[in-house]
Amino acid sequence: MQTSPFADNIVCRVLADDGTFPNNARLPLLLYPAAVILPDSDPARTFEDLFETNSWTNSWRNGIFGYHHYHSTAHEALGVCGGSARVQMGGPGGPEFDIRPADVIVIPAGVAHKNLESSGDFRVVGAYPAGQDWDMNFGKAGERPQADRNIADVACPEFDPVFGAAGPLARLWREIG
Repeated sequence: MQTSPFADNIVCRVLADDGTFPNNARLPLLLYPAAVILPDSDPARTFEDLFETNSWTNSWRNGIFGYHHYHSTAHEALGVCGGSARVQMGGPGGPEFDIRPADVIVIPAGVAHKNLESSGDFRVVGAYPAGQDWDMNFGKAGERPQADRNIADVACPEFDPVFGAAGPLARLWREIG
């Protein structure tokens, strides 16, 4: 797997609780633009293999839901393998990002995310750190305070989903978390 020479242009954003979505005031959202060099043939497989190599498992292929949601029991990596999209992080009023093939977003547990608009061919591969099982939350009454307790208990992953043990996640999350 060849990573892109542009992968050190990382966007790092801490998203605090907005009153509806807990987000994660401790661990930053990470966006790796052009993180990998994708082949023309089966780019999704490239992300699946890369994530698996770095102990991010339980992968799937699809898009990103068009409604705000978050996972309180797992961090999530999303690798864009086709098309493009504008996504919003952190709930309504949160920052928006344009993502395209070869980009990777690492979403800390608790951070809301939503597809605002996308091309018809938009696809991502999603994965979670080994041993973390995801749940689905929507910012509804009754999710908290249990979701907050869950988020606080989610361990920092051992490996960055793209760059492994020496990757930016290790530096930016493990030192904090």
